[in-house]
Amino acid sequence: MIESVDEAQYVWSHKAKIALFLSAMRHFAADLISQGYRLSYLKENQLPIVEVLSAYISEHSFTHLICVEPGEVRLRDALISLSQSLKIHLELRPDTHFYCTTQEFKEWAGDKKELRLEYFYRYMRKKHQILMQADGEPEGGQWNFDDQNRKPYSKKGPGLINGPLTFVPDDITQDVINYVLKKYPDHPGRLDKFAWPVTRTDALKALDYFVEHRLELFGSYQDAMWTNTPFGWHSTISCALNLKLISPQEVIQKTLDAWKLRGGSISSVEGFIRQILGWREFVRGVYYLDMPKMAQDNYFDHQRKLPAWYWSANTKMECMKDAINQTLEYGYAHHIQRLMITGNFALLAEILPQEVCAWYLAVYVDAIEWVELPNTAGMALFANGGRFTSKPYVASGAYVKRMSNYCQNCSYQSDVRYGENACPMTNLYWNFLINHQDEFGKNPRTKLMVANLKRIPVEEQKLISMHAKKILNDLDSI
Repeated sequence: MIESVDEAQYVWSHKAKIALFLSAMRHFAADLISQGYRLSYLKENQLPIVEVLSAYISEHSFTHLICVEPGEVRLRDALISLSQSLKIHLELRPDTHFYCTTQEFKEWAGDKKELRLEYFYRYMRKKHQILMQADGEPEGGQWNFDDQNRKPYSKKGPGLINGPLTFVPDDITQDVINYVLKKYPDHPGRLDKFAWPVTRTDALKALDYFVEHRLELFGSYQDAMWTNTPFGWHSTISCALNLKLISPQEVIQKTLDAWKLRGGSISSVEGFIRQILGWREFVRGVYYLDMPKMAQDNYFDHQRKLPAWYWSANTKMECMKDAINQTLEYGYAHHIQRLMITGNFALLAEILPQEVCAWYLAVYVDAIEWVELPNTAGMALFANGGRFTSKPYVASGAYVKRMSNYCQNCSYQSDVRYGENACPMTNLYWNFLINHQDEFGKNPRTKLMVANLKRIPVEEQKLISMHAKKILNDLDSI
């Protein structure tokens, strides 16, 4: 096992992300040693992983290298190059912490020009007989319950939320925290609230706690947002899954067992399983299918720099301030905050996709490129032109107001399209539609947006565009 300083620095990684990875590694190493495995643990190396590995292989005259498929094409290609340069045999084995292998996904995708989650999800449900009836029909009579899973909190707020299970840092984790604070003092984020599971035992406890105490309300409120409510009813087990402390098979089986035992909302159960069996498996398949093109795509040719306040939360926009503040505090934001707040704004603000993707990869504890890049470049930014999404996910301040309380105390007004008090999200949304109305008018899923745009007088559209130009030329000041 190799610790590499370089892995924490090729993007400007959040302190909590570095601490999580290192702590999980060190705990796993201690567990392996306690079970009698032979282990070489190479600690705190300054060089990239593959360079350290190369020296180790040469030192010991190894002839074979056996690896599980890495979570990044960058590392996979580096391992292939290493094996060729050292003239050793490389065996890359399929990752069993997924239902679908990369080869199986490639075969499913075939020569399809557009890939859609819904068809893949149904394929996975049928193949693995998950939430399926004996007659071959989906449990509950429908494939998804999206229409029941998009509720905002009440106007009075979310009320008492039974928060996710947290863990006090033990000696190993505290040593890692101290190391990170000393080694990476200028990196973004904080560590004073670090409470993530870093062992398999703790990850299983976190999963059991979610299934027993939080799953029932997850579905209804998975898209809801509220100030100072960073976790809502979300599971927060994505980092444990992506670090392979637990498997998706375990997650789904525990979810199904609890549902069969206690009953409850099928919409929550199906919505949660769709994220694991559907979307998680789908984006991994697309990642390996479309790389390296996916990392280079820029469908709208956006070129603007990421605003500095993405690293500080120093903005007057309350929605962005809250989402980024909690990201810096915990290394976490749930999927709607990532998609419809920070991602939506980045798309509307015409920010270079590669800068946005580097930010997401850096700041979230669960961000590994196979899952981060498709979600950011493909879904949030539409950088691949709809390869697996049928429309850009864009919205104005009206959506933010409907799904949160962010707009209540904001200095901007969500329903104002231009002028001094105009919400930047709202102004840039209409400006985006103005700029792309010909294309969006031909898309059945965006035709209504363009129809609404047509109701705005031409003179007012000109004022929207003028104000947008002002915002876009000085994004750091909003």
